[in-house]
Amino acid sequence: MKNSRYLIVGGGMTADSAARGIRKIDKSGSIAMFSEERDTPYDRPPLSKSLWKDKQFDSIWRSTGDLNVDLHLGRKVVALDAANKTATDDLGNVYGYEKLLLATGGSVRRLPDADEHVIYFRTAADYRKLRELSVAGSDFTVIGGGFIGSEVAAALAMNGKRVTMIFPSIAIGSRVYPPSLAAFLNSYYKEKGVTLLASETVKSVRRVGDKMIVTTGKGAAVTADGVVAGLGIQPDTALAEQAGLGVDDGIVVDELLRTSDHDIYAAGDVANFYSAALDRRMRVEHEDNANVMGEMAGRNMAGQSDIYSHQPYFYSDLFDLGYEAVGELDSAYEVIEDWQETFRKGVIYYLRDGRVRGVLLWNTWGQVAAATQLIAEKAQHTRETLIGRIHD
Repeated sequence: MKNSRYLIVGGGMTADSAARGIRKIDKSGSIAMFSEERDTPYDRPPLSKSLWKDKQFDSIWRSTGDLNVDLHLGRKVVALDAANKTATDDLGNVYGYEKLLLATGGSVRRLPDADEHVIYFRTAADYRKLRELSVAGSDFTVIGGGFIGSEVAAALAMNGKRVTMIFPSIAIGSRVYPPSLAAFLNSYYKEKGVTLLASETVKSVRRVGDKMIVTTGKGAAVTADGVVAGLGIQPDTALAEQAGLGVDDGIVVDELLRTSDHDIYAAGDVANFYSAALDRRMRVEHEDNANVMGEMAGRNMAGQSDIYSHQPYFYSDLFDLGYEAVGELDSAYEVIEDWQETFRKGVIYYLRDGRVRGVLLWNTWGQVAAATQLIAEKAQHTRETLIGRIHD
């Protein structure tokens, strides 16, 4: 049995950040990292953003190897024995640890009746597949109108591809954006040449020859050279459950990012943490949370006692539009729109019971700190107190 002071289950941004956090405190303690992917840790956002513009693929790598980490790529940890502090991989190898981090992220939601060639866009391998298809192919279908679906559709269209989007809601991002902005995005995507099949479901996806045929719930058949599905993820809690750790929409952690076993930590997409600013437990599936939470988990594993009070932000690029956002963005909340240029530049506030719960900075840059502070103040607000409050 090989022993490591620190064992990290996962090989994404959170895992890399944790290793960096450990190294800030402990320069020499042994670190073992297990990743189901065969790629070393990399930045995930460029896969659906800058790599489709002018960014080079090699720019995504995070140089985890420079941290003196024992990387186990293409390996899956299948069992934890918390009492004996051991982890077993899919080859039956057993590893001992002093502190362990679960940075297991999530598993993609899959279509119930679909061909294996559907690309559930999440990994560098998925990006490579889609890039290869896009070299020769001209027609692509994107299933899902949320965060990933809208980004991938824009990326393909910007690269001269004919794109059809299929999603069950009435508009792109309708769960997040206020109805007026979501309706604008529908027309905006159409102007960019994207065909929208809104209020539509997918019945099946089949490969016929070298083409993919998507059959919708209403009976339409869409032919494509490639099919991408962005249906969100489910937190990967299987190991935590097997080890008897607390699980509730993710792995439950305390303010120090410890699980119910204080020698096991969790961070990133899979971690269910308490947000003091929002007075609720939550999970966040975005880059900023992965980086900041991962690093703090690493520092705490190495002996610090830092409290995770960070309010993560996230961002997106949609053709020549973009945004940064903080907090809860829910179109069902009371929404106050403050446009400098309608649908092109402005700030949208999301309120519940008079309190600002989220802020969407639409083409408004450099104001994440102001938005974070506004949410943290927990003050009562009205349209009058918010119009003009934040601007660049």
